[in-house]
Order: sequence, then C-alpha cells, then structure tokens
Amino acid sequence: MVLLQTSQPDVLLSDIGMPGMDGYQLMRRIRAGEAKGRRIGAAALTAFARTEDRKKALLAGYQSHIAKPFDLAELVIVVAGLVGRSAAS
Repeated sequence: MVLLQTSQPDVLLSDIGMPGMDGYQLMRRIRAGEAKGRRIGAAALTAFARTEDRKKALLAGYQSHIAKPFDLAELVIVVAGLVGRSAAS
C-alpha cells in the first residue's frame, strides 16, 4: 500500500487469498484512496474461480477476474486491455 502512495503502476495483478489482508480488502482500500480520474487497472488472478468469486472481485473494484490455472495468452490480452492498448499492436 505504501508503494502506491509514491508511484502509479499501469496495472495491478493480485491474488485474492493472501495472508493478513485478502485481495478484496486490498482492492477496496486502493479504490478508496485513489485520486479522482487516476484509477489503476486491476485484475484478480486467483484460484477462487466460482461465479460468486468473480462477482465479488468485480464488486471490490477489480476490472477483471482471471481464474487459475490461466492461459498466458488470456493474461496478456487482459493486461493489454487494462493499460488501454490493443493486444494486436
């Protein structure tokens, strides 16, 4: 969290199941602290793969939910979309 106060990455990839603070809590805290118009692109990369888990991730503030195991090409397409670039360019 401290790193996000000093730099703005293009994309955040986060697991959901983490010790101390889960990915849902992390994303809510990030979204709550973002300046207006400076929203970081974020994807949950997780083994929590049920429909309910996807909904929960999107409601927490992630723009994308990628279930493990994942296809590398899918990850590249999602990341490219989050930074606003076409995967073909």
